[in-house]
Amino acid sequence: MSKTAQTKLASDTAMIMAAGMGKRMRPLTASQPKPLVRVAGKPLIDHALDRLEAGGVTRAVVNVHYLADALEAHVAERASPKVVISDERDTLLETGGGMVKAQSQLPDPFFCLNADNIWLDGPRDAFHDLSKRWNPDEMDALLLLVPHARAANFRGKGDFHMDATGRVSRRRSGRIAPFIYTGIQLVSHRLLREVPEGKFSTNILWNRAIEEGRLFGSSFTGHWFEVGTPEAIKPTEEALRRG
Repeated sequence: MSKTAQTKLASDTAMIMAAGMGKRMRPLTASQPKPLVRVAGKPLIDHALDRLEAGGVTRAVVNVHYLADALEAHVAERASPKVVISDERDTLLETGGGMVKAQSQLPDPFFCLNADNIWLDGPRDAFHDLSKRWNPDEMDALLLLVPHARAANFRGKGDFHMDATGRVSRRRSGRIAPFIYTGIQLVSHRLLREVPEGKFSTNILWNRAIEEGRLFGSSFTGHWFEVGTPEAIKPTEEALRRG
């Protein structure tokens, strides 16, 4: 049985967060947006789009702000997944505000991922991993989380704890959290209700979902690469060559 035959996808659409300034990736982002920085021979956003295509996601909503013309031109001729632009040229809205602005273009639920994500799938691809675990009656969002052993280039203390039911909580002060957020999630429109105006972080929405017991995680079965700085590119390329 093929990977895509194992589980029906929870959504045919993903939002790709591609509007950021890419400050940590300077000087490579002085003249190009971070999603167009090349790793292993192709732009970061193409790694994400290729994974969406391989997983059977047929539509991608890409938000743009920094050097938006270059990014929009790059994705314009993409046939699969079909790319739709959410234009934030006037105001960068951050992750939460970006989702709210694009909400009318997004089905319920929808996948959401960062444009700089690179990963190697496990037995199931990331989107079928999330779809298999998805329960809209219980969840406002389902985060794809990876343990430290599967997170290359990551040097932080982790992001979340996860209990036996999959409910997540924030890293406790002075502790190492066992799970890292991969930048990939499956989101219900319920998460986007009663939101602040303008720009704001998704963390505001996650905190509310945690309080309500409706933020869940799924442990990723593949390997994920932190590619936030120029120094992370070479080791990522070497790992991808090894497969």
